Amino acid sequence: MRAITLSLTKNALFASSLVSFVFASTNLQAASQDSLVPTVNMDSGASLEFDWPGIRVGTASYEEGPTGVTVFHFDKKAKVAMDVRGGGPGTVNAPYVELGYDVAELDSIVVAGGSWYGLEATTAVATAMMDDGLRDGDAFSLTPSVAMSLGSIIFDFGSRRLNEIYPDKKLAQAAYRAAVPGQFPLGATGAGRHAMTGGFFGCAVHSGQGGAFKQIGDLKIAAFSVVNAFGAVTDRDGKVDACYTDKGLERDLQIKDMFAKFESKFSEQTLERADNSNKNTTISVLVVNQKLEPALLKRLAVQVHTSMSRSLQPYATLFDGDVFYAVSTEEIDDKELSPVDLGVIASEVMWDALLAAAPAQQPKHVQANPNVALSSADMNAIAGEYQFSDKVKLKVFVRKGKLFARATGSKKVFAIATDQDKELLPVAKNQFVVPSRVPLTLDFSNAEKVILNPGHWQQTGVLISN
Repeated sequence: MRAITLSLTKNALFASSLVSFVFASTNLQAASQDSLVPTVNMDSGASLEFDWPGIRVGTASYEEGPTGVTVFHFDKKAKVAMDVRGGGPGTVNAPYVELGYDVAELDSIVVAGGSWYGLEATTAVATAMMDDGLRDGDAFSLTPSVAMSLGSIIFDFGSRRLNEIYPDKKLAQAAYRAAVPGQFPLGATGAGRHAMTGGFFGCAVHSGQGGAFKQIGDLKIAAFSVVNAFGAVTDRDGKVDACYTDKGLERDLQIKDMFAKFESKFSEQTLERADNSNKNTTISVLVVNQKLEPALLKRLAVQVHTSMSRSLQPYATLFDGDVFYAVSTEEIDDKELSPVDLGVIASEVMWDALLAAAPAQQPKHVQANPNVALSSADMNAIAGEYQFSDKVKLKVFVRKGKLFARATGSKKVFAIATDQDKELLPVAKNQFVVPSRVPLTLDFSNAEKVILNPGHWQQTGVLISN
């Protein structure tokens, strides 16, 4: 038995990738969808390395979102089955897969952010295969050559970011053409670029994509997941890695204690949390090289997908849109494991994948500094209205020697609402915080811009009026 091979490359590379765009010049008009430039295979600080040349993985993101896409490309057509859970799935070609034909037709699986707008990414990969000469329009021969691309999306709009940039054809084709074998980046990258978890408990922590691999003799099992669940990610000891609470960012909470504090799943609080979470989805891909007939491949999908409720609690809720793909590359015919045993082991590999999705760092609360003295000139230089998108604006103004902010568009700006002024507490001359459950830092270091929560998930607003 070969254990999971995990290559972690944290520290300097991850830090440098953040610095490169923390204070990057971002013009609001230039951030239109057509002018965006893909960032491909971004170093996320950690990666899974696995021995399977026939599986190529590519990722790409629009950092202005941020949002992204992950492409799984199989070098030979494979068999696939699906299992769909939750109240809001978004898929491409799912009805065809559900027919259960005993034919290897799958070329790629595409997972994207952007809600239903991101479904464009799926067909984009199929047309890239045709444009590149890998596939054509022959659908009726004994070996059909039409590109078959399956796809699912996660919801990464709403309160988590202040723009409506989505993964499009250009981004998906960039990810497909950048795909490499045997490497899967972990954390907040690709389709998991702006994934979040724990909305059911109000945790609102960042998540990402996770992967794991195991080999038993000639049998190979690979599990991948983009974890954007309404529930909390739980380890085998019942611990939740991270959750924003009234005490700040807490680690290693017990899921049983979190459920014990929950009053009622029908309470108004639950509906409010669901509204704030703005939809959730976990998209998972399990690949085995064992030949399986369609009924057994479907049962494998159902068994492993069901097992994921151990790690994601609660799972497959009304506010989720969970989709699971089980793929067989049919490279071996020796049934080293019974179908049930294969499902049990694959379920453990998938649990490992879910636990690997969390990014190494979460945004941190920054404390205000009462010793910072701001002159009228300092505050007037910051005051003005900043625009993040057509629907999101922020007005910063001076009142009685203090700085305040209010959202002036149709949507709030994180903890800054449209019907209430929030005082900006200074950390430094050009940096301020708004006390809230989830960190909110405002940086005015760049002239005529404000950057909210500088770092991996930052949002940039441009001054439009003083």
